[in-house]
Amino acid sequence: MIKAAIVGASGYAGGELLRLLLFHPEVEVTQITSESYAGQYAYFVHPNLRGQTGLQFSSLSELKPTDLLFLALPHGMAWNQIDRFAGMAERIVDLSGDFRLKTSADYERWYEHPHPHPEWLERFVYGLPELHRAEMAGAKYVSGVGCNATVTNLALWPLYKHGIVRETVVEVKVGSSEGGHDPTPASHHPERDGVVRTYSPFGHRHIGEMVQELALDPAKPAFHFTVTSVGIVRGALATCHCLLKDPAETGVKVDDRDIWRLYRDAYSDEPFIRLVRARRGIHRYPEPKLLSGSNFCDVGFVADPDGGRVIVIAAIDNLMKGAAGSAVQSMNVMYGWNEKLGLEFPGLHPI
Repeated sequence: MIKAAIVGASGYAGGELLRLLLFHPEVEVTQITSESYAGQYAYFVHPNLRGQTGLQFSSLSELKPTDLLFLALPHGMAWNQIDRFAGMAERIVDLSGDFRLKTSADYERWYEHPHPHPEWLERFVYGLPELHRAEMAGAKYVSGVGCNATVTNLALWPLYKHGIVRETVVEVKVGSSEGGHDPTPASHHPERDGVVRTYSPFGHRHIGEMVQELALDPAKPAFHFTVTSVGIVRGALATCHCLLKDPAETGVKVDDRDIWRLYRDAYSDEPFIRLVRARRGIHRYPEPKLLSGSNFCDVGFVADPDGGRVIVIAAIDNLMKGAAGSAVQSMNVMYGWNEKLGLEFPGLHPI
């Protein structure tokens, strides 16, 4: 059993991480930090954990050495203290965006400022086990993943892996928890409730992760990405319209059989990807509501031969597969444990 601490445990992702780790058979959570709630019990902020833990938040200045450090801080706060954090733990899993991209130039492009410690970027493995499992095994440092990037990358990776996509248009619909724990005018209940609001028509910072992981041409990615807020709390749903290259060039027909073969070959052994291929009923395609609290990504598609395209639909819980769940899954891979430890919950229905 290892000892772990969570820095920034009062946020939504930090709270989910604490919930998962409290019941993980190989982990003892020894410390949780929060500057806003130092001295308060965890269940004061995360009431679902009443009776589950007596842990109290401490200040970051009181952080003690541990085996594994989870960083669940807002963007821009981990990278300025990374040397200190690395001295406190042998291994680190960061949930923020501070170490996701590979170069300082990438941060200038997508986050509008250079990375203050670019020497650290090559030390971090991108934290999506489905794409980086081999590199992650035994790694010391694993980055976080963007929730919008995760649902999109998992939706599209089998197609891009085989180089059959000519151009893609994606819209991701997201819940309010993506905005984080701290309230803003956009998250104020009268403004947010029942909303269907496109807030990022193009240029979202998570595109940097898609360019990186799908190996797109940064100069001409032929990739169009929009994010829309909808009236749910948890969840992200990606609808991806993929215009495919000529089958004479790729050898892949625009039909359900050929596309199914690509997804089956890519994901049949993945413990947290479920291919949705129902022909009847109301749950023919993925939907995030069914995944609340789970680490699964559901992926489905339909081929449109006349239009030369495939429409891929993928769903996740943004706080789980898009944040805390992937972090725990990454930890399991890092330590060589069963990848599913602490992550077996399948979601709820109805909810």
